[in-house]
Amino acid sequence: MAGIGEEDEHVVIGGRATWTDLFRAELPPALDALKLAAREVGSIQIQNRGTVAGNLCNASPAADGVPPLLALDAEIELASAAGRRVLPLGDFILGNRHIARRPDELLVAVRIPRASTAGVSHFLKLGGRSYLVISIAMVATRLVLDGAGRIEEAAIAVGACSAVAQRLRRLETALIGRHAGDEALAAVAEWPFDELSPIDDVRASAPYRRRAAAELVRRALRHSHEQLGRVPATEGGVAA
Repeated sequence: MAGIGEEDEHVVIGGRATWTDLFRAELPPALDALKLAAREVGSIQIQNRGTVAGNLCNASPAADGVPPLLALDAEIELASAAGRRVLPLGDFILGNRHIARRPDELLVAVRIPRASTAGVSHFLKLGGRSYLVISIAMVATRLVLDGAGRIEEAAIAVGACSAVAQRLRRLETALIGRHAGDEALAAVAEWPFDELSPIDDVRASAPYRRRAAAELVRRALRHSHEQLGRVPATEGGVAA
């Protein structure tokens, strides 16, 4: 359970794998967003001891690991004396501090489908300072382009702007077929981001969070587009 490795159809993060383990693992560029998030989870000491599974089971709306894993279509493997079951991450986290794990179950692995390891990804987080901070808004993106530079696949997830981090499915669909540069960024600039439901609290107002999320999406997509110009097409791989 402490390992990070691969099976025929999945990259598997064991339930005891720490954020430092994840950051040090050899992973394809599509998991860069998750590795960036690994360096945002608390302090170095917390990253050395805290696990990816624990971050998910805590189910905070501002959990740094959730948006990158949503963008990777991650699945949760649960085990009990009665057997095992696998849930999409979106069906596992149900609300603030509320998950679908039964009292007799243990989260034994996070499973990332091999199909989701295509392309490149990025993660950005906004807080009141640059380190050891709870997010005001955060974004993970993953892009796959065709040979003409058009978006073939897009995954965009936003955290800290709703009770549960969420994929922006309608925006993803709207980006398909667009050139990944200015054309995609123009579409994001016009998008209302009305699927988000941020709260007002001591860290930021709801309107500010929505505007911040929109800007983070734009910056993350621009970064991924630039990175795609530097990264050769590959299915990726992971060292056990």
